[in-house]
Amino acid sequence: MANGKKVEVRAPMSGVFYRRPAPDQPPYVEVGDTVNKKQVLALLETMKVFQKVKCPVNGKILEIVPQSETPLKDDDLMFIIEVG
Repeated sequence: MANGKKVEVRAPMSGVFYRRPAPDQPPYVEVGDTVNKKQVLALLETMKVFQKVKCPVNGKILEIVPQSETPLKDDDLMFIIEVG
């Protein structure tokens, strides 16, 4: 299934990275999960507005770089996905 190509998902803007939709909810994705194009991977909060970070490809999550509630800068690496 996987062709070995890796895709980096980077922050489209500065903001605070959240792995889950709410504190009492499970994370959107975990390492090893199979994901689909346009699936929500995380949230990025900028000036009290939450933006959904969506997956650019079908594949598998290889790495989740930041911890939840970590401030990110524009273009910081968030996820590494193996294209599948």
